[in-house]
Amino acid sequence: MGKTLLVTGSSGLIGSEVCGYFARELGYIVHGVDNNQRAVFFGPSGDTRWNQSRLAAELPGFCHHELDIRDRVGVLALMREVRPSVIVHTAAQPSHDRAAAIPFDDFDTNATGTLNLLEAARQAAPESPFVHMSTNKVYGDAPNRIALQELAMRWDYADPAYTHGIAETFTIDQSKHSLFGASKVAADVMVQEYGRYFGLPTCALRGGCLTGPNHSGVELHGFLSYLVKCNLEGREYRVYGYKGKQVRDNIHSLDVARFMAAFVAAPRAGEVYNLGGGKANSCSILEAFQIAEKFTGKPQVHTYVDQNRAGDHICYYSDLRKMRTHYPAWDITQSLEETIRQIVAAWQKRPATT
Repeated sequence: MGKTLLVTGSSGLIGSEVCGYFARELGYIVHGVDNNQRAVFFGPSGDTRWNQSRLAAELPGFCHHELDIRDRVGVLALMREVRPSVIVHTAAQPSHDRAAAIPFDDFDTNATGTLNLLEAARQAAPESPFVHMSTNKVYGDAPNRIALQELAMRWDYADPAYTHGIAETFTIDQSKHSLFGASKVAADVMVQEYGRYFGLPTCALRGGCLTGPNHSGVELHGFLSYLVKCNLEGREYRVYGYKGKQVRDNIHSLDVARFMAAFVAAPRAGEVYNLGGGKANSCSILEAFQIAEKFTGKPQVHTYVDQNRAGDHICYYSDLRKMRTHYPAWDITQSLEETIRQIVAAWQKRPATT
């Protein structure tokens, strides 16, 4: 029997990238779990069925499972049926703004859904590496307490201790997370616990802005993808607070998949990694406008709302040193400019959505 990969959220940005990478580069038979819940959370513009169809057409042997990870009995049954060699969990309610309106759906998806998968893995595939897509929102707004300096186009850290960015040792406690961040904290800690308590090979990847050409970006989730979409359509992009100088590090979905493959090849138990683009791939909204305009030739239409989003980071980029130390063969391969160029090209080819 060949190597099998089970991916939740398989039609999403990271899930679909992982499906393709493990199938093409590593020879895995892929089982995807997705019920297009993103369209329920975000409406038609969040629909990912197009990506599901693409995977079915491009990946030999791809098997789609229309399953909600909140279905505990269904998750266990599928895990027993497939007994995957590797489990990659990317399914989530991904927006901290949306979570406040749907707190039970958010927690049941992010926290309970993760527990359902972990326990099913412990029962049916305890030797299989379990990779969980967490988020930097587990740190809440605590990064905003770091001394900052305001530059012409961005905020940056003034404290030299954070020259390389935020490390995994940074506190996740006593800060405002948003309900989304809190539900992801619960999942993140549970993933660690199944590694530390039960010895399962697990890791939680605390992602920054995960992006790439296959992102179905919407206003509440998918910063660069949605920004580029607005630019191409001449649609107004709303900037919320911090003068548009708030900074995020952006990592291409391919480099996320490559790190997951590195972990699977040499797994550890109960690890956490800050998986972002690092300082080199960071940008403010204002800087992102300039790069997008360079590739589209169109001015970015935007308006400023003098109110930041609750729990939003002023400046955040990941310290990649732990990842590079544990997995020295891995590094960022897709630059910020190349990533934005690909996003522009992808939106130009894709059918228009509302």
